[in-house]
Amino acid sequence: MTELPAHVAIRDVSLRDGLQIEEPIPLSAKLELLAAVAATGVREMEATAFVSPSKVPALADAPELAAELHQYRDSHDIEFSALVASPNGAKRAIAAGLDSIEYVVSAADGHSRSNVGRSTAEATALIAEIVGIAHDSSASVEIIIATAWDCPFDGPTPPQRVIDVVNAACEADVDRLAIADTIGTTTPRRVSDLIARVRSVIGDIPLGAHFHNTRGAGLASAYAAVGSGVTRLDASVGGLGGCPFAPRASGNIAIEDLVYLLRDSGIHVDVDLRAAIAAAEVAQRVVGHGLPSSLLRAGDRILGQ
Repeated sequence: MTELPAHVAIRDVSLRDGLQIEEPIPLSAKLELLAAVAATGVREMEATAFVSPSKVPALADAPELAAELHQYRDSHDIEFSALVASPNGAKRAIAAGLDSIEYVVSAADGHSRSNVGRSTAEATALIAEIVGIAHDSSASVEIIIATAWDCPFDGPTPPQRVIDVVNAACEADVDRLAIADTIGTTTPRRVSDLIARVRSVIGDIPLGAHFHNTRGAGLASAYAAVGSGVTRLDASVGGLGGCPFAPRASGNIAIEDLVYLLRDSGIHVDVDLRAAIAAAEVAQRVVGHGLPSSLLRAGDRILGQ
């Protein structure tokens, strides 16, 4: 484990990953959640996804939501990104005004075929085209490698499959990389091992990580990632979200739980904990059901709420 960093950036994924498997909510409710998350001080937000509306109806209003983001870019100094699954999705996102896109490639064939209808090799082959589309419009691209540790169809993911996608992304001049525990199965030792392998080949490309708390190891895995040199983590307020390929699973690690852990570890974050808990309350209300966040339930030992 390396020395812990002085600062970790947190990207909120509530509006995309958090809402993708929920019943669709009105644009007005999304904007209420957006405002609450923006008030936390977070500097990065995954706003939506430009994917098939028939496959992800909860995000069918992506262009309409994108049209509302401008008011937060300057007033709150937030970088917004959108997930895409194809070159056409990249074009749509850029046309809607996004200047940062994420392209997901699953390292496991079973998940890749079920999720986007392509093998890992076929999805990887599109990286260069998507990077070209983005860079031609002065937009940045992050490649997120899904099922980096385990696949719900294929079982454990061989690390070399992750490295193969990483190498293709590096060759395409991608701006950022992230590895994702899509179904929430990994543990700290496996996190540290894979990150060490990835960092050995990516040079100066920034590396992020994305964890789900399905089996209770999400926060521990995030801490292991930070201890292994990762300084960018995804999370959602309230722990909103989940994976359609992991039924009954809990969602993303909760921002407020992550901030609590990092703050008490002496690591600076931009997110205000009181505001994050308030945003989690908004998220719980707009989706109409309870969320798994520990701090939403028990409060902070310092704030007393």
